Amino acid sequence: MNVTTCRPWGQSEGKIRPEHCDLAAVVYVRQSSKQQVLDHGESTRLQYALVERAVALGWARSKVVVIDDDLGRSAAIADCRPGFAKLVTEVTMGRVGIVLGIEMSRLARTGRDWHQLLELCSLSGALLADADGVYDPGFYNDRLLLGLKGTMGEAELYLIRQRMASGRLAKAERGELAIPVPIGYVRRSSGEVVVDPDSQARTVVRLAFDTFDRLGTLNAVLRYFVDHGVRLPVRAHSGLEKGELQWRRPSRETLQIMLHNPIYAGYYAYGRRRVDPRRKMPGRPSTGRVVRAMDEWLVALPDRMPAYITAERYEANLARMAANRQIAESPDAPRAGPALLAGLLRCGLCGGHRMTVRYHTPTGGSPAHSYVCGYDNANYGTGEVCQHIAGPALDRYVTTQLLDAVAPAALEVSVQAAGQAEAERATLDTLWRQRLERARYAADRARRQYQLAEPENRLVTRQLETDWEATLAQVDHLDVEYRRFTETQPLTLTARERDAIRTLANDLPAVWRAPTTTATERKELLRTVIDTITVAVVGDSERVDVTITWAGGHHTTGQAVRPVARLDQLSYYPQLVRRVTELADRGLSSRQIADQLNTDGLRPPKRTNRFGPGQILTLTRRLGVRAHHPRGTCTALTDRGPGQWSVAELSSPSTSITKGRRCT
Repeated sequence: MNVTTCRPWGQSEGKIRPEHCDLAAVVYVRQSSKQQVLDHGESTRLQYALVERAVALGWARSKVVVIDDDLGRSAAIADCRPGFAKLVTEVTMGRVGIVLGIEMSRLARTGRDWHQLLELCSLSGALLADADGVYDPGFYNDRLLLGLKGTMGEAELYLIRQRMASGRLAKAERGELAIPVPIGYVRRSSGEVVVDPDSQARTVVRLAFDTFDRLGTLNAVLRYFVDHGVRLPVRAHSGLEKGELQWRRPSRETLQIMLHNPIYAGYYAYGRRRVDPRRKMPGRPSTGRVVRAMDEWLVALPDRMPAYITAERYEANLARMAANRQIAESPDAPRAGPALLAGLLRCGLCGGHRMTVRYHTPTGGSPAHSYVCGYDNANYGTGEVCQHIAGPALDRYVTTQLLDAVAPAALEVSVQAAGQAEAERATLDTLWRQRLERARYAADRARRQYQLAEPENRLVTRQLETDWEATLAQVDHLDVEYRRFTETQPLTLTARERDAIRTLANDLPAVWRAPTTTATERKELLRTVIDTITVAVVGDSERVDVTITWAGGHHTTGQAVRPVARLDQLSYYPQLVRRVTELADRGLSSRQIADQLNTDGLRPPKRTNRFGPGQILTLTRRLGVRAHHPRGTCTALTDRGPGQWSVAELSSPSTSITKGRRCT
């Protein structure tokens, strides 16, 4: 192309060269939001008019490229602008002779993005142009001027953001800033927030909080809602049905949002969820939000919203959900494993660190569990555990303490249990009647629509008739389900049910040991009345110091007994040796010695709670004590079942297996 075809525009003399005109002229079009695109049409028109300016500067119309992918996108983050990324790619590949924008702030509003574009244009030789003139980033003066314009654009964006944030905060401090309302609330046209006028929606919200108080975990609430066919009332936020009530199936995420939202406790809260730049993901502007603690909220105004629950109940729910988290600082939610004290135990030997559960299945035996403190091994690689306690023994001790503690409250427990069962049934009955009422209204509305239609218009009446039949079928289905519900769960407890509750409350050990009582239910009862349990093994012995911290701060101390591997680990081993020696010197047989030890309250180290003749035989041989062992004394433990033999018995020629004798 001839140089004379390039005509100056502004201060373009000497900057536009033939090699520039041989490349593309890129017109970059951008507006910050979709609302600006709709309301500010003149700005859009002026930006598209840059095509004519590129032609006036000497570029052929066929070489002018318009990039408008970023209409309705903010320039604050380059990762969210595909058009800008396309522009940078074209400049980097050396395909662009000039970049035109109505002003430099349209290209970028952050120093990083702006100076990156300047550097790429300088390296590729591309020019920049706005309404004030044409710039060559390779020239010092032009680069200085472009740098100042970029800095001014970034400062302008900062000031705009600061003013808007200050205005929002000032309005929020007065409680006047409109914030999204959760399930169970609506915002009137005047801006006032009120509880949902639909009584069924209010019943479902209250049921969610009551069920969490009773069951204690989100998963349990979700299962309860699914089992009883409860759906959540959601107001549509957009579309043709905006503001209409929609019934959606419950989800864990929705229930979690409900339990965490402070509006239900009457709080007007602003700044509860704020953006953490480190958590933001490229191309996803809504990511990076972090829920702050209550003392970090920007605004927290109590008693500004209609409340479903009290502030104390809201804080208790937060604490309970925090305790259900599977982290070292919390006991975690009760699970189905047989270890009743999981999450409650703290080590009394190494500073109160949480003890873990280990499950194992011995060869040929039933599954077992134990409690282990492996803090030093896990954190410092010592290779040893702090202490190791067999689970069943410790579970039995704590269970006995629990049942003794709650026994005086048996009558109160029975009354509360009956009242709670009746209240739950009353809530479900109300919900069923509201669902029936809504279904009958829908059927009546479908009937009226069908009757108002002209009979001759079969194209319409056929569909209206189908809709009416569908609503009638729904009413029949709900009516049958409601009758089934009332038959299986009457509104008030029968005399037999009340007697059963009273009987069970008076015999809590029977309830605790009942096969229908699950391990999860036992753990929930333990966590209701116990905060923590601190245990410390006394030396290498069978004794375990136990300190129970009850709900409310009261402490009780005691000693549990764990099984140990050897006799010499027993704390009373010296007493045991003296007693066995004394009884043997008196001429007692091994069986008589075992009976006397059991009478004295002495116990063997493991497996059994009573000494047997075989154990006495083993002990006297180890001590070198002469004792009378009548024929038939077993050389092993006497608590084995029929058909069970030790290795020594099987290898002994004097053992008669065929005759059914187990002793030599």
